[in-house]
Amino acid sequence: MNIIVDAFGGDNAPLEVIKGCRQACDNLDVKIILTGDKNIIINTAVENNININDMEIVHADSVFDIHEEPSEILKSGKDSSMAVGLKLLGEDKGDAFVSAGSTGALVVGATFIAKRIKGIKRAVLAPILPTAKGHLMLVDAGANVDFRPEMIVQSAIMASAYMEKVKGIKSPKVGLVNVGAENTKGRELETEAYKLLEKAPVNFCGNLEARELPKGDFDVAVSDGFTGNVILKLYEGMGSFFAGSLKNIFSSGILGKLSALMVYGKIKKFKKQMDYTEEGGAVLMGISKPVIKAHGSSDAKAFYNAVRQAKNCVSGEIIPTIMKSITK
Repeated sequence: MNIIVDAFGGDNAPLEVIKGCRQACDNLDVKIILTGDKNIIINTAVENNININDMEIVHADSVFDIHEEPSEILKSGKDSSMAVGLKLLGEDKGDAFVSAGSTGALVVGATFIAKRIKGIKRAVLAPILPTAKGHLMLVDAGANVDFRPEMIVQSAIMASAYMEKVKGIKSPKVGLVNVGAENTKGRELETEAYKLLEKAPVNFCGNLEARELPKGDFDVAVSDGFTGNVILKLYEGMGSFFAGSLKNIFSSGILGKLSALMVYGKIKKFKKQMDYTEEGGAVLMGISKPVIKAHGSSDAKAFYNAVRQAKNCVSGEIIPTIMKSITK
């Protein structure tokens, strides 16, 4: 299995990307194709004593700047490490693509270079969020601000396929993010989407209020990209706030430190559950091959898990499953 990785996407590229890819080659039985400046990649590997002899490097002249307009990935950024990687994916020279670069550019580039699945209206961003009972997939988390009801349904179908094939959840429960539980609540988008979801080939369980998300009673939460992105950012912010508060509690004074020792195992388990690097990244759903958007601040561990996530998407046959569901 060939996984294409943008070696210059993210804040810690290319060193952390290379380190994560080395771990992936050693443990995941995958072949890595790195895209980016070949000389810098080789020199970075040599300076840090990392063996990349079994990795293929496809040279790219530039790095896409996160401050540029996303559409420039098709123009001035067409020779960037991200665009080159997406082109390889579109030419069937790889089975999946991983990048921690600009989210907007990745959405545009994947849509127009690697192409969407036939019948899919929009590509959507789908991160995995921790809950009290496990994990939940949020979709769309920011790829599209404007949404139509049928796009909500397609998002639900794609997210359900992922949660079943990759996470092993049989008949995942789907909830429509809304301001109330009644089917008459919400804007026209939500009321129309509700009617369509009732007839869709998914396990639709009704409306889902934002406060219910962390409880874990649903496996998939669907919304428009604006609402989803607000939820994602609030989730991340509250996670950081809670982690910081716990640290202050258990690091203040002798009693706090003694208490920390007594519950160390539970704290460690909770920290792992809340750690975004454990999942790897968000799946860009709707593209003809798996595309993983890693977090911009990803370290080697996160890149390793992003490659693992990409591999699971391929081996779980996510794309064929989505194609069959969309046709149905």
